[in-house]
Amino acid sequence: MKQKILVTGSSGTIGTRLCEKLLDAGYDVIGVDYQPNKWSSRVKDISLQINLLNKEEILNKIPKDVDFVIHLAANARVYDLVVDTSKAFDNFKSLYNILEFARLNNVKKFMFASSREVYGNSERLVYKEDEAHVKNCESPYTASKVGGEALVHSYQQCYGVNFIIVRFSNVYGMYDESDRVVPLFVRLCKQGKDLTVFGKEKLLDFTYIDDAVVGVMLCIEKFDTAKNEVYNLAFGEGTSILKVAEMIKDSLGTQNNINVTERRTGEVIRYVADISKAREKLGYNPTVPFVDGLNKSLEWYNR
Repeated sequence: MKQKILVTGSSGTIGTRLCEKLLDAGYDVIGVDYQPNKWSSRVKDISLQINLLNKEEILNKIPKDVDFVIHLAANARVYDLVVDTSKAFDNFKSLYNILEFARLNNVKKFMFASSREVYGNSERLVYKEDEAHVKNCESPYTASKVGGEALVHSYQQCYGVNFIIVRFSNVYGMYDESDRVVPLFVRLCKQGKDLTVFGKEKLLDFTYIDDAVVGVMLCIEKFDTAKNEVYNLAFGEGTSILKVAEMIKDSLGTQNNINVTERRTGEVIRYVADISKAREKLGYNPTVPFVDGLNKSLEWYNR
């Protein structure tokens, strides 16, 4: 019998696509989010509207017979948390509350969505999983993920809640109408407005949504042999933000100005994931390079 899986953040970009794929694979899925899903009626129908900052609401409203928890929910816009630090505390509190749900209901399989932000800025370009450190926290958002990883480890040590931590990197694609760089630049191009690149040298590892979701599915399937470890889930190649702006502009055939300014406080400048550990232990093999993923994304935005 397929496992019953709880997915927090089920109305978000990754959460929506993951829930769809889990349902397709025959899993019993419960989604949790503070707002209803606006993209998928299937996901909306299996989701509960719950405030993850309210522990009692979580404990009283979520079914207790869950086999596996996937905690995606977070305030995930790095600079927003520089401006409003309380959102970083909310990330930590929601994680604590959902870990308590797992502990009190004897759930022994837990996945936490962390971020490439935990690596911070250094002379390095390519990062392995053991190269994150608390001293590299560039922002309150980063701190919420570094501290979150520590809390997840502690629940394994103290209460036997086994885990997998995945560090995502700039996931993009369908179901994303946020102010992340790809949907933002697409929207600005269509509106005829200028594009702003914060840092000419900024280069990041963009991961197409389906590659990210496949990685999560592999974690579920191989949990028993891959547990209590951290994995980078990304494509494994870097693309500059300036190049992203130029590619989107060229693909849409617009003539927007591109303004390059200084990087913003708290943001990582250069990051490419070393995904060799995920390849070896999970069989993870991302297949969508940025040029193809961008075309797929533009098809969705033009739907």
